[in-house]
Amino acid sequence: MLITRIETCPLFGTIHPDRAIVSALGRHVVGNYLLVKVHDDAGRVGLGEASVTSVWSGETQGGARILIEEVLAPLLIGVDPHDSEWIGRRLDQAAYGNSFAKAALEMALLDLQGQALGLPLHKLLGGSRPGRADVRLKFVIGARDPDDAARLAFSMVEQGWTALKVKIGRHEHPRWDLARLEAVRTAVGPDVWLSVDANGGYTVAQALWIAPHLERLGVTLFEQPTRRGDHLAMAAVRRRSGVPIMADESLFTPQDALDLIRHEAADVFSVYPGKHGGVRPTQAIARLAEAAGIPCTIGSNLEREVATAAMAHVAAATPNIQCETFPGDLIGPLYFTESLTQPGLSYQADRLLVPQEPGLGVKL
Repeated sequence: MLITRIETCPLFGTIHPDRAIVSALGRHVVGNYLLVKVHDDAGRVGLGEASVTSVWSGETQGGARILIEEVLAPLLIGVDPHDSEWIGRRLDQAAYGNSFAKAALEMALLDLQGQALGLPLHKLLGGSRPGRADVRLKFVIGARDPDDAARLAFSMVEQGWTALKVKIGRHEHPRWDLARLEAVRTAVGPDVWLSVDANGGYTVAQALWIAPHLERLGVTLFEQPTRRGDHLAMAAVRRRSGVPIMADESLFTPQDALDLIRHEAADVFSVYPGKHGGVRPTQAIARLAEAAGIPCTIGSNLEREVATAAMAHVAAATPNIQCETFPGDLIGPLYFTESLTQPGLSYQADRLLVPQEPGLGVKL
């Protein structure tokens, strides 16, 4: 079983107007993606996907395509896709960073492995525990006007969602965020699980201003309150916040994880393949967190069906990804006006069923 050819295909996706994501990072109305197809000598095709956002990882669609076609793909022709550990090290030696591009290649290789063995990806990753056939999720409410946010939140709860995340950190003063949160909590009642995500948009002072209000409103998680890379700032918020802190933008590499642990800057880690450069690095960080007593959840960069399927397998197969307690973000396919795969992924209210077909379990 050898790799014979690697293709890339740029994709664009339009987000439903009523679900546009507005956050401290800007307004997200169109998604840029790169689909990767890895062919083997038996005629199989493995699929991978890079959700490239320059403001998030520094990657672009064009840059990821050039990197894969001109630098990474030539290293893999004639290689057995089962040699995934060696391949991962080889890709890291060939190019620094570019985690989403590398993750797309690794997804496609793992898809090929699963197809060849007749096993779904989560079985290759160690299997899922009994009863872990789906992943609990939360729906994301953008930094909208309070009335709009409340209407959308109420609508999603009416459709069966039991957990929500509200974007904050976009305005000069957090009182505007507080108005949105109070409107959402009033609309959905006290029993809906609620978290907030500042996307690094606050200073320490702003985060500490809103923290007691979050506690009063029954918010369960305060995600990335301060800017990425400043672990001391996030640790300062964590020490004085009554709401647990989750690291997202601050956590890309295993070294980031070690730094966050050493600075005691987070109570929960948000992990996922695109951010960490692949499925296996994601599991490695989750195990590192587990050793430090830090639970994880599965995050997202608004992926389409291919990457979302891979993330569902990771969540199912990784014990320290605790989505029943901290619901995940695998909701990208629900935001777009069209589906990338046929059939699409199977959502049941606020749960995503883990595909059971070989490999990723999705087809274009």
